[in-house]
Amino acid sequence: MRKTILVKYLVIVFAMAFSAAMAQDNQVEVYEKIHIPLKKPIPYTYVGESDVMWAKIVWRMVDLREKMNLPLYYPIAPIDNRKNLVGVLLDGIDGKSESGSTLTAYDANDEKNEFKVKMTKEAIDLAMGKETKTIKVEDPSVPEGFVEKTVELDRQVDQVKKILLKEKWYFDKTRSVFEVRIIGICPIRVYNRLDDQGNPMDEVLMKQAFWIYYPEARPILTSHEVYNRFNDAQHVSYDDLFMQRRFAGYIFKESNEYENRAISTYATGMDALYESEKVKEYLFNLEHDLWEY
Repeated sequence: MRKTILVKYLVIVFAMAFSAAMAQDNQVEVYEKIHIPLKKPIPYTYVGESDVMWAKIVWRMVDLREKMNLPLYYPIAPIDNRKNLVGVLLDGIDGKSESGSTLTAYDANDEKNEFKVKMTKEAIDLAMGKETKTIKVEDPSVPEGFVEKTVELDRQVDQVKKILLKEKWYFDKTRSVFEVRIIGICPIRVYNRLDDQGNPMDEVLMKQAFWIYYPEARPILTSHEVYNRFNDAQHVSYDDLFMQRRFAGYIFKESNEYENRAISTYATGMDALYESEKVKEYLFNLEHDLWEY
């Protein structure tokens, strides 16, 4: 009798330990997620120079704080395998991507061509706000009332609140389609200037961090999922989000004879928005006028 009770007790203990181990390994998942991690990017359709009848390059500003773009900004800190867009790009630059692919970062200060000047890891860290900073801290024990303190700042990923997309719109006469392809992504830090004591001031700064060549980033973006607030079982990848145009933004500048000057250099406020809408309407009318109804 005692042996029977002891055996039942051991079975129960073993079952509980096994269940706990399985729960820990699966992280309370009821199935293994393999669709997005093993996904490969859909190849581009071949386009030859003779196929393109018309083309235009535009730069589009995407504010990650807009409701439609929030899945690109959150989570600021990784949650399990979920990372925001900037975190995924930085992992690719550092060679830590799960897909095994690596990314090359290009200098954002190269206004003529964003994919010519490569950046070093030190330059990327500096562009992302990683630095050693000396601030003044109150200390009543000294005559001056302040003492200098050295602080180490890590990459300020949370300050990347905008991204700039370089897009090429073109009409393929062979397939009779009006398409757009993203050429590059540039994270933009939006932050307040700090005073000598490390407190934020009213002045807001915007700094372009680096450029990433989008076709090179597709294998990494395809293997990372974007949160879907409507259905946890139907997440899409970052590449799907961009290819399907599931984001909101406005045209920042277009290719022109004035060295591709930005709209903000000759228009401000509502005038800049009207100018952006003017370019957007031009693209819409161009596609509309290609067809007869």
